[in-house]
Formats: sequence, structure tokens, C-alpha cells
Amino acid sequence: MISSLILQLFLYFPEDKSEYIPAAITFTIFLIAAIFVFRLIMKVSNKESEKAKELEERLKREKIIKE
Repeated sequence: MISSLILQLFLYFPEDKSEYIPAAITFTIFLIAAIFVFRLIMKVSNKESEKAKELEERLKREKIIKE
């Protein structure tokens, strides 16, 4: 009984559905930003991976590390 009363305090479904518009806009902006940041992190990670492979190959050629 008490838990259902507490949950009712936080649940709010407006009658006027136009109140959802700002939330949808904000969600869309953050979703696009999250996708952009994810793609940026992937690009940086791939570049660092390529640099690590080049360094490994160079060290193998110079016989500093063995296979």
C-alpha cells in the first residue's frame, strides 16, 4: 500500500499531450549528441589502434620484440 502511494507521487501523465513536446525535443537532442560522441570515440579508437599496429610492426622490424 505504501509503495503504491510512493510510486504515484513520481508518475505523472499529463492530460495535455503537448507537454510531451519539450521532452521529445530534449530527448532527440541528447540522442543525436550521444550518437555523435559514440562515433567520435570509435574513430579515435581506430586511429590509436592503427598507430599501435604500426609501432608493433616497426619494433618487430628492428628486432626489439619477437613474434
